[in-house]
Amino acid sequence: MKKLVDKSAIVTGAGGGIGGAISRLLAAEGARVACVDVDAAAAEKTANRISELGGEAIVCHSDVSNGKGAESAVRAALEAFGAVQILVNCAAVLTPTCRVTELSEEDWDRAFAVNLKSIFLMCKHAVPALIAAGGGNIINVASQLGHVGMPGRSAYCATKGGTHSLTRVLALDYADQNIRVNSLSPGQIATQRGVKQYGSLERLQEIRTPLHPIGRIGTPEEVAGAALFLACDDSSFMTGADLLIDGGYTAQ
Repeated sequence: MKKLVDKSAIVTGAGGGIGGAISRLLAAEGARVACVDVDAAAAEKTANRISELGGEAIVCHSDVSNGKGAESAVRAALEAFGAVQILVNCAAVLTPTCRVTELSEEDWDRAFAVNLKSIFLMCKHAVPALIAAGGGNIINVASQLGHVGMPGRSAYCATKGGTHSLTRVLALDYADQNIRVNSLSPGQIATQRGVKQYGSLERLQEIRTPLHPIGRIGTPEEVAGAALFLACDDSSFMTGADLLIDGGYTAQ
């Protein structure tokens, strides 16, 4: 039996590798999905794939790092589906790898706007919809680098650590409204963002695999499985927590 029948979800960053996999799996489990991304073509590709597989999805071209964009994404989902019970915050931006003395103020600000501020804004506008629906689940995609540091990744690590803290506060603030809020923290995942960062998938695997005791990097589908667990009643006694999907990265 499908786990999300009669549920509606908003997924930001739905055009990316992880966001796309999450969107497809939620739809496969019966949810109607609003695919939100600043890259309209990427979001449309995800939505089209959901439709091809027999699911229901809409495309929302929106920059959720600003209030108007976040508000329009929530409004579009409500207009299409009538209610929202699931919010997955997966929007993220690639930041330069360098020390803080070489990192520009613009890159720092952009990282915080997309990776962290967007979560605040999406929750600000979506939480009333979840309350109106009788409750629901918020999943914030963080990173294992929110738990540990990595040289040259100050902005990214700071935003992901902030995601963990914001998740805990949101969980406390809205527990009495039947809203559960959790984060999930992937290790290195085989996505186009990683390929872009390292130049090729082979180079990505060569450099990052040794950091994962399980002996490989992860797949977007493995992260999507964790998101589904948090989005459905399988995790009904879980809130304010972070689910590590990192191949043992932080166990060392």
